[in-house]
Amino acid sequence: MERKIRVILAKPGLDGHDRGAKVLANSFRDAGMEVIYLGLRQTPEMIVAAAVQEDADIVALSILSGAHMTIFPRVIELMKVEGLTDVLLTGGGIIPDSDMDELHKLGVGRLFGPGASLVEINDYITNWVQENRK
Repeated sequence: MERKIRVILAKPGLDGHDRGAKVLANSFRDAGMEVIYLGLRQTPEMIVAAAVQEDADIVALSILSGAHMTIFPRVIELMKVEGLTDVLLTGGGIIPDSDMDELHKLGVGRLFGPGASLVEINDYITNWVQENRK
């Protein structure tokens, strides 16, 4: 039996609004994924440590605070240091298209904005794991 997709879901920084992250966590679980929700006010170091400890396939960040150009690059940097080159860093929030383009160039996966389809997000994660799991 194939191992379930393991998703680390976190709200980094000082953003205190986590309703969307909880909706995503439920959607991921309903799709058969195993979700480790770290909760609010997570640092990049805490997020990457959890990804290592939990043998995650996916790290998903929900950022509404505007700190995406600081947090995503720091998380991807720490993931590389820890050898997590086979783990997808994805997420969403209020992120301008131009910033999404810059983050993609750094190695961040697809990012989703408000109103994104839960089916589309689940399909993206499932397809990525099927194509990249070793």
